[in-house]
Amino acid sequence: MTLKVYTSLLLLFLVNSVWTRTVRQVYDELDPEHWSHYTSECPRECFCPPSFPNALYCDNKGLKEIPPIPARIWYLYLQNNLIETVSEKPFVNATHLRWINLNKNKITNSGIESGVLSKLKRLLYLFLEDNELEEVPAPLPVGLEQLRLARNKISRIPEGVFSNLENLTMLDLHQNSLLDSALQSDTFQGLNNLMQLNIAKNALKKMPLSIPANTLQLFLDNNSIEVIPENYFSAIPKVTFLRLNYNKLSDDGIPPNGFNVSSILDLQLSHNQLTKIPPINAQLEHLHLDHNRIKSVNGTQICPVSIAIAEDYGIYGNTPRLRYLRLDGNEIQPPIPLDIMICFRLLQAVVI
Repeated sequence: MTLKVYTSLLLLFLVNSVWTRTVRQVYDELDPEHWSHYTSECPRECFCPPSFPNALYCDNKGLKEIPPIPARIWYLYLQNNLIETVSEKPFVNATHLRWINLNKNKITNSGIESGVLSKLKRLLYLFLEDNELEEVPAPLPVGLEQLRLARNKISRIPEGVFSNLENLTMLDLHQNSLLDSALQSDTFQGLNNLMQLNIAKNALKKMPLSIPANTLQLFLDNNSIEVIPENYFSAIPKVTFLRLNYNKLSDDGIPPNGFNVSSILDLQLSHNQLTKIPPINAQLEHLHLDHNRIKSVNGTQICPVSIAIAEDYGIYGNTPRLRYLRLDGNEIQPPIPLDIMICFRLLQAVVI
């Protein structure tokens, strides 16, 4: 189980670099005598490196509009400009685009021409962070694998906007203005292969409804969440990394076995209002509980198995897997209780 999870996460973390292998295959086969032709096609405001003929660099140019994109371009870099509109005209010939970076511009929803994005049939990665969007743009290309919309003003998600995005593996909506009412039971319907969902730094007071079942990483930091519903994680049985730092969770807001979930390997509950360590599963490897209100730690109570059984386990036995425990910023005084070390034989670091 753990091996499968880490394999999937490795693919997710490295996905931004996978495209380079494809690109190398393209320009390794490129005849140098064609370079001058590619350079002549290059928009004068941009840079077209001969060694990377499928890329167009138009970033940091003070552009107010998107220049015409040559047909050969797969990777388009337009970040850090003053672009306000995304119209169809510049993309008429750009039928092979895989990657568009439009971060840090001035794009609004009204500035995106209707249907322009969905017509980019081969687009896999769309970056629209740090713009002025007030809702998730729609319609979107059905083949998208990553959609990054962080640091906008998004407060609304149109109905059905994700319904056809079955290839999407990453959705980043952090640091927007989403309320609980924006996340309905069918909001994420269709995201059957989603692996990472980031809704941190919004205005949520409740755990979001109907998270896609295949989600591995769920980031909900910096909201105002107070309660974990009973059996909430049974609907997302593969969740491995869970971040709930900087919320308003108290002991009363967590069901008795709320976090006793075998799939969770990394649990982050820093900067909440907990006075005791919640029950955890023996499979958990990293636990962050710093900056809560915890006054003491009782290894006998928090050990996922009985201390007597833990003492009998050898290093290769079915011992609890916890390797990292962070408790600083509480009211706990050293030394570390012996029963903690007896229970968690694999602990490599304890921060108090």
